[in-house]
Amino acid sequence: MDETTSSRPSTSRKRQREEESLPETDIADECASLEDNLTFSDTLVALRMMRSQFPRIEKVSIQPFILRSQLYSSVKDRTQVDRELESLKRERIVRVFKLNTGQDDHAVMFLDDYQSQIERAIKRLEAKWHDEMTVFDWFKTHVIPSKLDPSIGHQELLSLFSLAGKVKEEHISLLINAGLLTRQLIDPNMYWFAIPNIGSVLKGLSQGRKQLLSFLNRKKYKEMMLALLEKKCLHLSLLDMRFHLRDLIGSGHLKTVQTPSGLVVRIAKD
Repeated sequence: MDETTSSRPSTSRKRQREEESLPETDIADECASLEDNLTFSDTLVALRMMRSQFPRIEKVSIQPFILRSQLYSSVKDRTQVDRELESLKRERIVRVFKLNTGQDDHAVMFLDDYQSQIERAIKRLEAKWHDEMTVFDWFKTHVIPSKLDPSIGHQELLSLFSLAGKVKEEHISLLINAGLLTRQLIDPNMYWFAIPNIGSVLKGLSQGRKQLLSFLNRKKYKEMMLALLEKKCLHLSLLDMRFHLRDLIGSGHLKTVQTPSGLVVRIAKD
């Protein structure tokens, strides 16, 4: 038997296994393709579109959020993104959060969605901490409107709370338990504002990034057509492929190349 011919089935099976290492999603795609919605004229348009495309996550109660890196992939001028994000923060349309991923990740959430997320966190603690729940009203009334930065100092937090009543250390602990604040490791007197209930989603974000990059690195040319890739499913992440593609393109780990057949997603060389 010809040696070349006999090796073909093995090669074919290997290629098939490689393709199937990321199965196609079985969820019907209700949105237009990513290729048709990759770039936008301004930041608010991009935010609204990506909010509408945020994946449905059945296991976790989380409102839609957008990564700053995703905005960088969608609006060509990064300076424009930063400038418009700052304006949207001042207008109290969105809030920006530093994420606990070990990287320079920031999430953007519409203020209405953030307030809904707070209400869900409050309901979860109501039965156990009924007598101390007023701290959440203080937080919503005096802290959120006044402090637009991603972080706040301990003394400033106490000062804002003092406008409403006598604050206790237990109140701060309750906000931390609710997932609204996290202590900074470098300075325990500083807190990051946080999105409640986001922990498992962030774990999947990190794992999904690794899985997608590993998948493309195993390709012969470290690339794949965007139209085919966005149909794949990342089983290590609660977030969908579209979410991860925008993120990794914006962070510079992936790049897109226009070809006669359509956009190709490729590993960005160092």
